[in-house]
Amino acid sequence: MNKIILDIDIEKVKEYIRNEPANSKVYIGCDSSTKKRHGKWFADYVTVVVIHKGGRHGCKIFGRVEREPDYVHDKSKPVLRLMNEAIKTAALYDSLKDAIGSRYREIHLDINPNKEYNSHLALSQAVGYIRGVCGIKPHVKPDAFAASYCADRFMRVKDFDLTKADTENVARMFEKNQKRKKKGKRVA
Repeated sequence: MNKIILDIDIEKVKEYIRNEPANSKVYIGCDSSTKKRHGKWFADYVTVVVIHKGGRHGCKIFGRVEREPDYVHDKSKPVLRLMNEAIKTAALYDSLKDAIGSRYREIHLDINPNKEYNSHLALSQAVGYIRGVCGIKPHVKPDAFAASYCADRFMRVKDFDLTKADTENVARMFEKNQKRKKKGKRVA
């Protein structure tokens, strides 16, 4: 049985995006964690939309938390859970794309391309899914802060306007990764 713990008011998010300047940036991502409750395994999926106000004035985060049965809770086999993250991310993007319009947008996947991490097993499938469904090349770790930082943080606090410190951390991570990319360095 799927249970929505916290939902996004899509119309409210659309209105918020439309009221932001055209140079605002939109990032969408998802993260998940598994839990055992009453002898059964569940996955909590946190899907977030991060609106970077004017592309430089802090962020507003909206998020949805869903709990679903986790049938493959073995951490060495994360593909099903990571594909569910990609599907939820694509669905949120699809529901917001008309409001996003021509604003800068990114889709973030909480997948590490490094073969030392099990999440790399879902890389080609998840990237292909997002490209096919959304028409966007998604960002993966370490450039996927909406999934790897914002959704993860949202999962912990679950009611959100980012604090000033959180906003600064997100902006700092983004700027650091952009600088490293420009220098042609691999981002860790």
